[in-house]
Amino acid sequence: MDQLRYPIGKFAAREEGYTAEEIKSFIDRIEALPEKIVNAVTGLSNDQLDTPYRDGGWTVRQVLHHLPDSHLNAYIRFKWMLTEETPTIKAYNEKLWAETAETKADPALSITLLKALHAKWVSLLRTLTKDDLQKQFLHPETKKYVRMDNLMGTYAWHGEHHLTQITSLKERKGW
Repeated sequence: MDQLRYPIGKFAAREEGYTAEEIKSFIDRIEALPEKIVNAVTGLSNDQLDTPYRDGGWTVRQVLHHLPDSHLNAYIRFKWMLTEETPTIKAYNEKLWAETAETKADPALSITLLKALHAKWVSLLRTLTKDDLQKQFLHPETKKYVRMDNLMGTYAWHGEHHLTQITSLKERKGW
């Protein structure tokens, strides 16, 4: 079950930080995600889009709507860290967000949003300095501080995590 839920494993943040090459890789992976998503879902039928990637998991359609919802929250967290001193972020219930009415709509809406969001986000990420990468926020539920470089790594992982859920489902189903 964990292999289906976390097909590329879980992300582990590093206390010691990342090299410039690793940061560049995170940004490149965030930049590449929308096109990889498009390639992964092009030609899927509505029945395929409404198939859960695992028993008890979200459907492909829900995953496609979840990605920009989650990444919008991440983008806003980056902006808060750049414009406020150690902000306390606003948490959200991603499970309930995945059940709102628009998550049954054509996922092309969310893919379009993901493309625009990632273009703007990458533009911002490429301007960050070493000092910026050390900025952090406080998560109100976990009471943990999250550094910007770890958040960047988390979201490089997050996109690939959901992409692999979709591509693994396609492989298992022979689509």
